[in-house]
Order: sequence, then C-alpha cells, then structure tokens
Amino acid sequence: MAISNIHETLLMYTKQKSAINEKLSDVMFNMVSASRKTADLQQQYNQKLQDAYYDPDYGYGTDEYMVIIEQYENDHEFELSTLEAWESELELEKNNLETQLNEITSFENSWTKLLQTNIKSDFSYGGAGQ
Repeated sequence: MAISNIHETLLMYTKQKSAINEKLSDVMFNMVSASRKTADLQQQYNQKLQDAYYDPDYGYGTDEYMVIIEQYENDHEFELSTLEAWESELELEKNNLETQLNEITSFENSWTKLLQTNIKSDFSYGGAGQ
C-alpha cells in the first residue's frame, strides 16, 4: 500500500511540473515577444528621425526640427520604459517558476529514492518470509 501512495505522490509532482513548465514556456514566449517589440520600436523611432531630418517643411535646420525630435525621443523613451518594466516582470516570474520547478524536482527525487527503498525492502523481506 505504501508503494502505491508513493506512486500517487510522484504522479502529483509530475503533474505540477508539467503545469509549471507550461507557464514557463508562456513566460519565455512573452520574453521573446518583448524583445521583438523593443527592436520594432527602435526601428520605428529610427525611421521617424530619418523622416523628420529630411522633411522639407520641418527638417534639419528649421526651428521646429528640435521640438519634433525631442517629442519623438520622449515618446520613444516612454514606450521603452514600459517594455522594460514588462520584461523585468517576466524575468521575475521566470525566476519564481524555475525555483518552484527546482523544489518540486528535489521533492520528486526524494520520493523516488523512498520508493526504491520500499520496493527493495518489500522484495527482500516479503520474499524471504514465504
């Protein structure tokens, strides 16, 4: 009976690990997505700067040029700070999930050793008594 309880416990840990791995996979996907959004934002910002530089009415050398560039820079930095906050949140979540996964793995290893000990004990003592 003890062996079946240990098997049940091990199955519970396997189920928990699977759920955590799924969450971890989602977090990693979001981290890649955040990196891509950062690259896209940088590309859009660079394009805006280039367009502003060559604009015939408000381009380089006009009084309005510096105002436009400053506005673009402020908007860009705000968007980047939002993305960086999201990336930090994802990194924290990833670390928490990895910690949980490590804890469950160590519990699982302990229960596996206990199962092996019980099977060995049952085999040695159960077979010798008959």
